[in-house]
Amino acid sequence: MLDIAEELNRWVEQERDFAVATVVAVGGSAPRQPGAALAVDGEGTAIGSVSGGCVEGAVYELCRQALEDGETVRERFGYSDDDAFAVGLTCGGIIDILVTPVPVGSPRRQVLARALAAAAHGETAAVARIADGPEELMGRALLVQSDGSYEGGFGGHPLLDRTIAGEARAMLDAGRTGVLEIGADGRLCGEPLKVLVESSVPPPRMIVFGAIDFASALVRIGKFLGYHVTLCDARPVFATRNRFPEADEIVVDWPHRYLEGTGVDGRTVLCVLTHDAKFDVPLLELALKLPVAYVGAMGSRRTHEDRNERLRAVGVTELELARLRSPIGLDLGARSPEETALSIAAEIVANRRGGTGVSLTGAHIPIHHDPSHTVVTRIGSVA
Repeated sequence: MLDIAEELNRWVEQERDFAVATVVAVGGSAPRQPGAALAVDGEGTAIGSVSGGCVEGAVYELCRQALEDGETVRERFGYSDDDAFAVGLTCGGIIDILVTPVPVGSPRRQVLARALAAAAHGETAAVARIADGPEELMGRALLVQSDGSYEGGFGGHPLLDRTIAGEARAMLDAGRTGVLEIGADGRLCGEPLKVLVESSVPPPRMIVFGAIDFASALVRIGKFLGYHVTLCDARPVFATRNRFPEADEIVVDWPHRYLEGTGVDGRTVLCVLTHDAKFDVPLLELALKLPVAYVGAMGSRRTHEDRNERLRAVGVTELELARLRSPIGLDLGARSPEETALSIAAEIVANRRGGTGVSLTGAHIPIHHDPSHTVVTRIGSVA
């Protein structure tokens, strides 16, 4: 649901009735992951997607029905479906959809509205909803802030809200969306509930070092992929807004000095395009020690070998060097700045999603890799 938060937040502000269908479980080669959503308002306007087209029409009708009767429902769509609604997924996968009406004045609307507003404004928050459990709990929501405070709830055992809030905060810290399995009393006992937790976090950072023509193309594709992109170069004549209009930030500073003072996390990607030892070595010496998602450096294989020797000389370990993607990018035969940027972006996506980078034609490997996005966690006893 939070993937369409900006549009839904506008609907809330316009006081529109709407129903939202959210993917809460997947199996096989499903096209979308938990959290993907389609919403329909009272006039029949639709936004979002739950399947890339396979079952959109059927889910649209479920949303219209939910707006009429006010009932939250869960439906499964798969290749062998033969019920009145299902048309099946041509990919052969299975998706479970939670359809929740959110009319003006409903108790759940206030909590969901605050979650949508937070996500629409790039703030950090998580929303938890019962994806599978007793009918009286379906559709209720819990909003969890980054400090662990929460509002809303499920109206069950006193431990339930507190336990879900704690687990949701942990998922929020990691920027993850996924499913919890937890007992109705907040412990792993009795019939478990399945709880979908959707996290809203600021966009991940891409920091591009080196104000060259290849960097301009990489900044553009980084923005396309949803990164907050910073361009950093020590040379003010090159690091200009005129040359990098799409960048969120342009920093004139020595790369290693800027990296020392800026915030990074486990989603940050660092792309070093300077291929100049006086910039590269102090920058990579620091970068390879940071808990970031990706560190790549441009240069020929000769440059790569020389750079590695310089890094070893300043104390970079072999384990740290193994993190370095150099020469940067996947082998696409790239020549132009745009092709090279695509090669780098492809490697970043493959690294993020667990892909191999090989052609899917004739390869007996999954089409969709996403080990970090969807997680199923079973909660043990709570003290």
